[in-house]
Amino acid sequence: MSLLDDVAKRDGWRCWVCDEPVDADMSVNDPRGPSVDSRTADKKAKVAERLAHRACNTRKGAVKVVIAWPDRLHVIEPAPLIAVADRLERKGGRELVARCPSKKDAQEAADWLVDRFSRLAPGLPVTATVDAGGGQFLVALATGRR
Repeated sequence: MSLLDDVAKRDGWRCWVCDEPVDADMSVNDPRGPSVDSRTADKKAKVAERLAHRACNTRKGAVKVVIAWPDRLHVIEPAPLIAVADRLERKGGRELVARCPSKKDAQEAADWLVDRFSRLAPGLPVTATVDAGGGQFLVALATGRR
């Protein structure tokens, strides 16, 4: 098996940048084709290679990667998820990532975050909590490490 096949199977054939499916049968030269991306130069990172679409991988070389929060989520001041993932991988602990106007909105964001982090930072198990405060609801991500 090739590195591409190994990485793609581990990542469930989903692009780590855009979180969309990657077609295994598409040419590696096609913009939507599979490629192996070295997400980080940090030798201590748990997962150094990730699956990405060729275009997502190429674009991130010129532009800093931003993991978009879905438009369907009602969040205020959403945190940049790449930075959150990096800090949680490095230090562990807990980090506030968004504010929401309702508990329902906050729970939807929390559920999405746990699912998204399972692909964004595999090997970093996170939990999400929703806390009421000041007429709003705070969403936090936490790892088991402190």
